[in-house]
Amino acid sequence: MKSIEIISFEDRYHEDFKTLSYEWLKKYGLLEPEDERILNNPKEVILNQGGHIFFAKYGEEVVGTVSLIKVDENTFEIAKFAVTETYQGLSIGKKLLEKCLQIAGDEKIQKIILYSNHALTSALALYKKFNFKEIPLDSRKYMESDLKMELNLALIEYDDPHEAISKM
Repeated sequence: MKSIEIISFEDRYHEDFKTLSYEWLKKYGLLEPEDERILNNPKEVILNQGGHIFFAKYGEEVVGTVSLIKVDENTFEIAKFAVTETYQGLSIGKKLLEKCLQIAGDEKIQKIILYSNHALTSALALYKKFNFKEIPLDSRKYMESDLKMELNLALIEYDDPHEAISKM
């Protein structure tokens, strides 16, 4: 069986970032101008602002992605989280989320937020497994989002952020 490797953004993966994101955005009819801005300018919008983009490789194939957009010194937003349909069910999304939590812990981030849509039932179930809680949708960063979730890392009392991840 091939192994799943989580890697960081490199220019050569920009098209994979776009392809993976467009796949689910178009499938659910959720593509909007903010998505286009992020997908076409990931360095400027995410990386140069203190964020991260990760990919899941299954063998040599890039099959998943997730981004951490820095909102402020204490908060990341999970965005552009996708696993291509062919490879869903292999815990790839779980591994990508674990990487996000590891980085958030390493950077002493206190809160992770995300915007989603109730149509994305598999993603919502995964977020709930990681103890994300639905909170009031105070603003609509994405027009198509109909819910907002938050994971308050400041409430998790572990000396080692990696230990916290293993408990989820």
